[in-house]
Amino acid sequence: MNARTHDLGATDVGRGADGPALRSGRRPDPRIARLVAEALGGARDVLNVGAGAGSHRRPARAAGPAAPSGSAHARRPALLPRAVDAAAEDLPFSDGEFDGAMSLFSVHHWNDPAAGLREVRRVTRGPVVVLTRAPERVRDFWLYGYAPEVLDIEARRHPPVRALTAALGGTVTVRTVPVPLDCTDGFDEAYYGRPEMLLEPAARQAYSAWSFVDDGVRERFDRTLRGDLASGAWDRRFGHLRTLPAYEGSLVVVRATP
Repeated sequence: MNARTHDLGATDVGRGADGPALRSGRRPDPRIARLVAEALGGARDVLNVGAGAGSHRRPARAAGPAAPSGSAHARRPALLPRAVDAAAEDLPFSDGEFDGAMSLFSVHHWNDPAAGLREVRRVTRGPVVVLTRAPERVRDFWLYGYAPEVLDIEARRHPPVRALTAALGGTVTVRTVPVPLDCTDGFDEAYYGRPEMLLEPAARQAYSAWSFVDDGVRERFDRTLRGDLASGAWDRRFGHLRTLPAYEGSLVVVRATP
């Protein structure tokens, strides 16, 4: 496919506590990215809102890019084209200018997600695809038993899926995204069957929710999980996840057409 992607980094995306997260540990997983590409269908001229440092840019649909403001722009790989810097709530494009649009792991950073998605819908004549997390499912993950503060923060940060679908309008489908066991993108559920990975500070730093909790939470998590792994308590409760090919948790793709 010879699609053309215009990456736009909203000014309220990719700054502050998410800086370290975008620098390390967040490599797009090709299987997840493939689902995004499929949801975009035949769209050839695609707007990527909140492109940031480039994580989860749509594969197999090469293209020009753009990114968020400030340090996130600086972190974009040199091979990517210059980003357009704008706010999601006020896009500098005309009505129906794009065949499709996508927002990948970014709507929860926007100042007003509903207004931003209405703008994305305005400038897009085809499908709008949003990769996000359903906040009501975030606490179902085993991590909640070890670091509830982290997942409480994550659940509060993400807007309800029903609010996203209402803002987009039209015909909307919501699909749960299976997270593969060897997922390369370092958000919490990517390690559902590899708990030892979350004992590595670098893995936690790649996931921005950890930056909002204090050292006491991180130390308690490390101590408790390390102890349960040594005693076998984690495996007695969750050991089946070590061989589960994919985990269906809070990650979803929202697809809306006019």
